[in-house]
Amino acid sequence: MSDKKNVPLSVLDLAPIPQGATARDAFHSSLALAQQAEKSGYNRYWLAEHHNMTGIASAATSVLIGYLAANTTTLRLGSGGVMLPNHSPLVIAEQFGTLESLYPGRIDLGLGRAPGSDQRTMMALRRHMGGHVDNFPSDVAEMIAWFDAEPDAQPAVQPVPGLGLKIPVWLLGSSLYSAQLSAQLGIPFAFASHFAPDMLFQALHIYRENFKPSARLEKPHAMVCVNVVAADSERDARYMFTSMQQQFINLRRGKPGPLPAPVENMDNLWSPSEQYGVQQALSMSIVGDLDKVRQGLASLIRETQADEIMVNGQIHNQQARLRSFELAMEAHNTL
Repeated sequence: MSDKKNVPLSVLDLAPIPQGATARDAFHSSLALAQQAEKSGYNRYWLAEHHNMTGIASAATSVLIGYLAANTTTLRLGSGGVMLPNHSPLVIAEQFGTLESLYPGRIDLGLGRAPGSDQRTMMALRRHMGGHVDNFPSDVAEMIAWFDAEPDAQPAVQPVPGLGLKIPVWLLGSSLYSAQLSAQLGIPFAFASHFAPDMLFQALHIYRENFKPSARLEKPHAMVCVNVVAADSERDARYMFTSMQQQFINLRRGKPGPLPAPVENMDNLWSPSEQYGVQQALSMSIVGDLDKVRQGLASLIRETQADEIMVNGQIHNQQARLRSFELAMEAHNTL
């Protein structure tokens, strides 16, 4: 791996809705973070699709990307990811073709295979796939074919705009499936170790070993997503991190809700088994002051040989959230 400073840092934003706030507040907070990320040198800024989650405001992912793109000038914006089984590939190609036409050279399309919701919500999204056939590989291939079409191509069905726009397509995953498929298609791969760390190293190995160069990408490009909660003191960072820990407990109890306020002590809020489960899920988290975050990023880059790092941070207080991402970039710049 080249110099650590050459490994770009990017942002994953779930547009969290903290307790006591609204979706509108979340959108304004996301814009403030995106504008700060642009100024401080983050490479890209992705938003994740979730549905029926009262603590996450980024369900209409492409609409929110448009809002942030309109109010920034150079930052790459994209989906981390759009959950393709919820949608017609043509509609997504049209949406991202529209974004790319409005903001040329700044749009990424990250695709996931999970629904990002529960079974009833999937039905409400009107995606009845029928049987057990997995259309994901063919849907991804179809979208890439549209984006890579020659200027004189006239397929019977085409995204307008979208055809021939060469929009970067990434596959996202938390298992080995997308690692294999992105290697086969010769496109970049992002691993969601911020909530599902178990298969990280195996997935990276499979992706790199099986990568087939393509017109889109000559060699593997792997991005690793981690949680970073940074503050001016270790104690403050640990305190802020309790919001994410509580959120995961609530999710596992089947009671997702707004992002909880931080607490001084978690002991009375989780059982030993819940504590173990949450700590396992969030084990790829760097929590602490500037030095701790610097050490954590350096270790992560060394161990994973990642080509890019994406940072997630579910933080209740907006000023603390902005400061956390500021410190993460400061740590990165002093590696």
